Formats: sequence, C-alpha cells, structure tokens
Amino acid sequence: MADEKQIIDEAVEKFRALMEQQLARAKKIKEDKNFTDYDALDTIVIGICGGDGIGPVITKESERVLAFLLKDEVAKGKVTFKEIDGLTIENRAACNKAIPDDVLEELKSCHVILKGPTTTPRAGDPWPNVESANVAMRKALDLFANMRPVKVPEEGIDWTFFRENTEGGYAVGSHGVNITDDLAVDFTVATQEGCERIARLAYEYAKKNNKGKVSIITKANIIKTTDGKFLKTAQKIGEEYPDIVTDDWYVDITTAKLIDPMRRKDFKVFVLPNLYGDIITDEAAEFQGGVGTAGSANIGKKYAMFEAIHGSAPRMIKEGRGQYADPCSMLRASVMLLSHIGYQEQANALEAALDKCMFEEKKLVITGRETGCTCSEFGDYVMETITEMTK
Repeated sequence: MADEKQIIDEAVEKFRALMEQQLARAKKIKEDKNFTDYDALDTIVIGICGGDGIGPVITKESERVLAFLLKDEVAKGKVTFKEIDGLTIENRAACNKAIPDDVLEELKSCHVILKGPTTTPRAGDPWPNVESANVAMRKALDLFANMRPVKVPEEGIDWTFFRENTEGGYAVGSHGVNITDDLAVDFTVATQEGCERIARLAYEYAKKNNKGKVSIITKANIIKTTDGKFLKTAQKIGEEYPDIVTDDWYVDITTAKLIDPMRRKDFKVFVLPNLYGDIITDEAAEFQGGVGTAGSANIGKKYAMFEAIHGSAPRMIKEGRGQYADPCSMLRASVMLLSHIGYQEQANALEAALDKCMFEEKKLVITGRETGCTCSEFGDYVMETITEMTK
C-alpha cells in the first residue's frame, strides 16, 4: 500500500509542476496585446525552413516562386529571405530537443516563416521521444491560430477553419504520466485567454469576409470542463457579432455532416480546439484533392508560420522520388503568407495560377513518380501561368 501511495504522490508532483508551468503560460499570453504591423517594418524577413523528408524539396520550390513574385520588393530591400537549417529529425534527435536552441533563435529573428514538414518520433521509431517540432514552434512563438481554407466551388464548399494551436490535447502531449504499467494518464488544457483569442479571430475573419456564420466544434457533452470552457467562451464572443449566425456541433457528427452533400454547404467558418481541428481539416482537405493540396497559416501576434498540412513522406526520399514531390500544399501556404504580410495582389496572382494549373488546365500533373512532372517543373508551370495571366 505504501508503494502505491508513493507512486501516486510522485504522479501528483509531476502534475503540480505541469500545472505551475501552464499557469505561467496563461499569464504570459495575456501580456502581448498588438499584432505585428508589417507596413511599418523596414525589411520583412521571411525564414525558409525545409524540415525533413520532402520538406526541403517543396519548400525550396515555394521559395523560388515567392522570390519570383517579390523580386521588386527584394531588389528594394523591403523583403529578404533567410535560410534556416537544423530542423531535421537527425539534428533534433542529436540535441534531444524538439527545436534546438540555435535554430529557435534563428526562427525568432524572422517575421514570418515558410516551414516544410517535419518528422515526429513515435513508439518504435529509432529516435528519442522528442516533442513535435510543430507543436514546440507553435508554443515557443505563440502561434495560437491555425487557419486552413478549403474551397471546392462546384461542390458548394467554401470553408475556413480556425484551429486553436497551443492548447487542448496537444499542449502537454509529451508530458503524460505512466502511473504504473497498468495506468497511463494524459492531459488536455484550456485557458480563458486561449479560448477568447481564437474565437475572436474566427469571428473577425467572418465579419471582414462576409461569411455570415461561425460553427463552434467541441465534444462539450463529454469533455465537460475544457471543451465546455471553449464552447461557452466562443458563444460569449459570438454575442458581440449579432450579424453573424452562431451554431455549435459535436465533433463526431461534424465529421459525418461534412460528407453530407446538402448539409456541408451550410458551413462557412469553423472554430475548434487543437485535436479536433487537426482531424477535421485533414478530412476537409480530401474534398479539394487531399492533404497534398492544402496549406495552412499559423498566426500569432508577433510571428506567423506557414506550412503544408501533410507529413514529410520519408519513403519518397528513401525510394529516390523526392524530386517528384508535390509542391502545391506549400504554394497554397505561400498564398496565405503573401496575404498576411500585405502583398495581396501577389497572393491573388499565385492563387489564381494554382487554381488554373491544378484544376482547370492541368498541362502538367504531379503523381509523385516519374509518370508525372517534377516539383521544379510544376513550379516553372506556375510561374509561366502567372506571367501569362498578368500580361
């Protein structure tokens, strides 16, 4: 019995340390009040961080397209690109850190980051149990909002997802406790400030873009405390926007209704906790061609990071097919990056060219193998299309 008491006491101490850490985080996120004003910057620094697997391939191609679109701004010194290495799984494993200290300092020297996919170790992998680099970056740079658009006009789909990025089941995902061999416990986290700021960002987006409806997605009937806080807080924010319809759905039925041809047309803007957002947005991306076609924005008040929503595809590199990787997800992320830093004209040009190259014209097709074009060839196709469309 004494052994059992000691085991529980040790677990409680770990929980106490974790809660102290989370309370300190909750206080800190209230301190930053203002978003970065990119118009006021002498030079906007865009960090290019390749990551793992196919990440460097598709990120480099996206950098090439961005440099093409921003060549005048680069020439004037208004925009500069900074290459950041060191986020490979090999380097992270050697340092036994999700993000090595020197790499994190380089990331913090940028205003926005274009980041390739990174490998997260799992049970059975030959790597230490380091935290996801994505999760660590979102926390370190306080990138609290993950924004993912999905649009399929012919299906009546025009969705924008606002996934809370720093809390929920992912906030302390690597800090669970194995109480005994028979009992393991993980934690989910929700703060008042965290719930308020993601909800307000979603409603502000809906207001500015005339979306007219925000759907709050939780499992508050079962996860009553944290999901309950998220739901009630978002509903309270929604009261400040009387011209926007607010409804709420449980995450399980949402997954079903997204494939209902009639019901899915009603959805416009979604706001949802971290874990649910990760799952739902992968499902949603399938409607426009899969996760390889979708990019995402990770937005904070000081920093922003833009990335693909798929993984690093190490098998493609192992099989020598890396040059055939699909850059469309990173190019879609680049559209959001351009818009975020104030270059809406270039963002519109890239988005229109991608729509033409991916869905309408399809002169070149990516297959991931030599049966299709290479990543670089597709990048050339996109840039040629932009030139033709802007003549």
